[in-house]
Amino acid sequence: KNKVPVEGDMIEQSFSEVYKKFKIRYYQNVFAQAPNRELSLTTVEAFCAEIIGALNNPTINEFASFVNISSPNATYKVNSLIQKGYVEKVQSETDKREYHLKVTDKYYKYYNMSQSYVDEVLKRVKERCSKEDVEVFDRVLTIMKDELMPEVELELRGQQDEKK
Repeated sequence: KNKVPVEGDMIEQSFSEVYKKFKIRYYQNVFAQAPNRELSLTTVEAFCAEIIGALNNPTINEFASFVNISSPNATYKVNSLIQKGYVEKVQSETDKREYHLKVTDKYYKYYNMSQSYVDEVLKRVKERCSKEDVEVFDRVLTIMKDELMPEVELELRGQQDEKK
């Protein structure tokens, strides 16, 4: 349970702990805000809204395909988000039969609960670490984002390529 990490395990343990702390802080904020929000989101709805935002205006079918659920199930989830004001359907300018999903300002207010914590932690990193260490950290994060997570990157890129 509390094994002493060997050298190779240290980065895995550190990364897991950082990721866990970000998740826990996000969940704390979600639950703290829930009583104050009219028509608050369920956990699954919050995840769906985040995915829709990350996919940058997908269609319902693109969203369904990405999360590997049926179109009727996706439609049900999206309609709930629309009813609560976190997502809206926007008619395509090129194909009037097609609608894209767009997160609303209400979603961004909800999402900023977690973003403000990210901003606070990064501010602390900049205060605590040297400029050189911050630059190395930024390079590592950029490599992770651009090169080391191809499963997600390909999915997101594929969604965008289909729109062109």
